[in-house]
Amino acid sequence: MSELKLALKTLIVRTCDKDYDPASIADDEALFGAGTRLALDSLDALQLSMALQKKFGVRLTDSKETRRIFTNVGNLAAWLEGQGKAAV
Repeated sequence: MSELKLALKTLIVRTCDKDYDPASIADDEALFGAGTRLALDSLDALQLSMALQKKFGVRLTDSKETRRIFTNVGNLAAWLEGQGKAAV
């Protein structure tokens, strides 16, 4: 597992106060929605956005793009790498 993906999983678990081992989250596992294991919601998305801004210095301003990026850890990691923010 890449260092960035594990760091993102850890950030998600801590920021959203979930009781999961970060390593148990699959890279392509859906993060949001009532039918998902993590079941993140809009408040979690806001908290996660703020945590990403603090840790990586990135801002998510487009809501459609944010939904796509937050689909799973793999998308989030790819987006950060595209922003040149892959350093943990």
